[in-house]
Amino acid sequence: MKRVLVLGCTGSIGSQTLDIIRHCPQQFTLAGLSCGTNKAALQKLCDEFHCPGTLYSEEGKEGLARLLDVAKADIAVNGVAGSAGLEPSVMVLDRGISLALANKETVVMAWDLVKALAQKNNASIIPVDSEHSAVFCLINQAKAHNVSELVITASGGPFRTWSKEELKTVSLSQALKHPTWQMGPKITIDSASLANKGLEVIEACRLFDMQSSQVTVVVHPQSLVHSLVRTKDGMLYAQISEPDMRHPIQNALTWPDMQSSYLKPFTLAGTEMSFFAPRTDIFKMLPLAYEAARTGGMATIAYNAANEIAVQAFMESRIGFLNIADIVEVVLNHDWKHVPQTIDAVMEADAHSRAYAQEAVKHLQEKNKCL
Repeated sequence: MKRVLVLGCTGSIGSQTLDIIRHCPQQFTLAGLSCGTNKAALQKLCDEFHCPGTLYSEEGKEGLARLLDVAKADIAVNGVAGSAGLEPSVMVLDRGISLALANKETVVMAWDLVKALAQKNNASIIPVDSEHSAVFCLINQAKAHNVSELVITASGGPFRTWSKEELKTVSLSQALKHPTWQMGPKITIDSASLANKGLEVIEACRLFDMQSSQVTVVVHPQSLVHSLVRTKDGMLYAQISEPDMRHPIQNALTWPDMQSSYLKPFTLAGTEMSFFAPRTDIFKMLPLAYEAARTGGMATIAYNAANEIAVQAFMESRIGFLNIADIVEVVLNHDWKHVPQTIDAVMEADAHSRAYAQEAVKHLQEKNKCL
């Protein structure tokens, strides 16, 4: 039986992880929980599962260290949102605990450092994102040396067919209505702008040691095909399932084994699937991600940080939806080619990027006032 620590237990990933633990008591036991500010929900979960360790985010690094000591977990699910998820990933791996990773920023900001830490402490990193979980499974079957291309699917978000003129008037409530997935507000907006897919392109390059030219994005509105891999003989292999995050979470928790699922299996008969090229001329967050991946160094840190600031500004009605990409582009125009050698250097680059982004938001607001 695996002891599971759930970081970000009241969020989307955390809640679905707990659902798996409820349904699979013979396979998993809950070793510990952490959350941000929802103390009432955390206490309710603690009472339900009788887990030995809990943590509120306000308890900080010292509190997380205590939780890791008490939990004695075999695997930790990192469902913490944003760059705040990097430090928990580092602390988990530093103790030799395997990491089921849903936090994109860990990979986008500090993959080389995190990977080295995992190797040093003999800990595994298993991706939880549905796209990367699919690639992870497919590559393990096809063998990495046989793979020539990764194809990552995108739902296209709620604005897949909107014109540029229509996108200029997008409201927050419209951006928060995802057609397929139930997610938190920040990642839902990222999905609408294709920033989420941009982050996933960067992740795919890092996780699977691929060049950005080997990673292709296609829009697949049905969200049934989660990713594909092309082998060097030209064949495409796909992973297909219902759009339910519990599938990749369970895959991560059971890896390297495969166990029966309590989830409804996908039925192929009567299913229609369609695929389109993304409209990168309008949804610029995707080509900006490719640019950051090609640049390397600290560019992906800048991409992520600037996007977080821009999304927050959009949520506060300080900028428009299309301005998110404008802010990120301004920040990427700085020199980010230096490669950070420590986590402190990563966080310093993150802070600089956020400062540049805040400045760009302020400048854009002042410009709009003059119009």
